[in-house]
Amino acid sequence: MSNPRILIVDDDLEIRDLVQDLLERNHMVAVTAESAAHADKLLEDERFDLIVLDVMMPGEDGTTFCHRVRQTSQIPILMISVLGTDVDRILGMELGADDYLAKPFNPRELIVRIKAILRRAPPMKPGETRRKATYYEFLDYRLTPETRSVTQNDVPIDLTSGEFSVLLALVEQAPRILSRDQLLEFSRGAASNPFDRSIDTHISRLRQKLRQAPGETALIKTVRNIGYAFAATVKKTVQ
Repeated sequence: MSNPRILIVDDDLEIRDLVQDLLERNHMVAVTAESAAHADKLLEDERFDLIVLDVMMPGEDGTTFCHRVRQTSQIPILMISVLGTDVDRILGMELGADDYLAKPFNPRELIVRIKAILRRAPPMKPGETRRKATYYEFLDYRLTPETRSVTQNDVPIDLTSGEFSVLLALVEQAPRILSRDQLLEFSRGAASNPFDRSIDTHISRLRQKLRQAPGETALIKTVRNIGYAFAATVKKTVQ
């Protein structure tokens, strides 16, 4: 692949500059983003052949971002992280990463791994993009993972990043029952804590924000001693 376009997502400016310089010296076009939100905007406007993604970032972390991107796109992802145990690597791969490299890494190894991933990636046809627009509809709501937005009759619903991640997990897995640990993994990735009670808070706030008419069944139901499940019928559309 001639002059592949690589998106570097890392909150550390020094690492972003180092990797960008390394890639450009190896005849690649490198664009940087300091957060998942910034990366979303770049992916919406530009074409990339691969993402180099840091795991430990403030706000939405790399594991959650990787899982979300993989729902709408087949763009290759190479995760890099100071979390280098087998468990961390396996989690990253399970969430959709194509490869996982622990920090600190040998610069030459990073280049070799990127080239290997690009060789394995299926070639795109003229005019084709690896991103696909996906959205979910339930009752009078629409949830769009790509823009991390929820609307009701085209009116935006203000959700925090954590609330959106929990709702997305419930909607994607509907009508499956998800435990708190599973919801924590989706909403906070490698930073999750099995004793964290924030899931209950997210669920409570989601119920307040996604209000239904009197007499209608609640969108999110509690399954005693197990977890939560999404009660509405969900329609998935991929364009």
